[in-house]
Amino acid sequence: MLEAIEKLLVLQDRDRKIRRIESELAHVEPERQTFKGRTVATQAQLESAKLRGRQIESDRKQLELDVEAKKTQIERYANQQLQTRKNEEYRALAHEIDTCKADITRIEDQEIELMEKAEQTAKDVARFTHEFEAAKKLADDQVGQLGDREKNLQKELAELQSNRAELAAAVEDGVRGRYERLVKSKGENILVGVNHGVCGGCHMKLPPQTLVACQAEQEVITCTNCGRILYFTRDMERAVAD
Repeated sequence: MLEAIEKLLVLQDRDRKIRRIESELAHVEPERQTFKGRTVATQAQLESAKLRGRQIESDRKQLELDVEAKKTQIERYANQQLQTRKNEEYRALAHEIDTCKADITRIEDQEIELMEKAEQTAKDVARFTHEFEAAKKLADDQVGQLGDREKNLQKELAELQSNRAELAAAVEDGVRGRYERLVKSKGENILVGVNHGVCGGCHMKLPPQTLVACQAEQEVITCTNCGRILYFTRDMERAVAD
């Protein structure tokens, strides 16, 4: 195999590994945020349930105060009844007392409703607390594992990049320049084998003269269709001959 092709294959393999690691690293932060987001969502549900519970308790206490206020009014009206001598005033005070008693009954019904809501809210708080704790534990574990994975990937990436420039410098400038330009337009599949007379990149049939030149291994040959750099091995030669 042509020496330039061998060096390019080594460089391409290194670049593929570097891109793979970079791609994995790029996914670490979104994964981390996903786990954290789940924790935030369950915590928001828990805090909302707690807030409802506090509001229900506040409303219940206000109803208790309203009942006490109505009872105070009834007591005052009753005292006024004892002091009045006019039947009309007595009946008016009796009506006010009845109204207050009806209000107390209504308020007590509201208290019962609030007690039922408070019971359900307490169950919600317990459930959301369990879900939050489970989500937080999972997130902490997963984020910790992601952190370890990120460090390992960064270490591996640094090792791969450490002598990448050296590998690139070993390739003749013109050939390396062609390779670098193709990387920008074709991605990572730049050097491709010839299989059954077709380009391993675009899978188009190659002209006979291109196949002969590639097999001769005297110069760097590119696909006439896609421009990728071609290489030939003995296994591929036998496949063409079949």
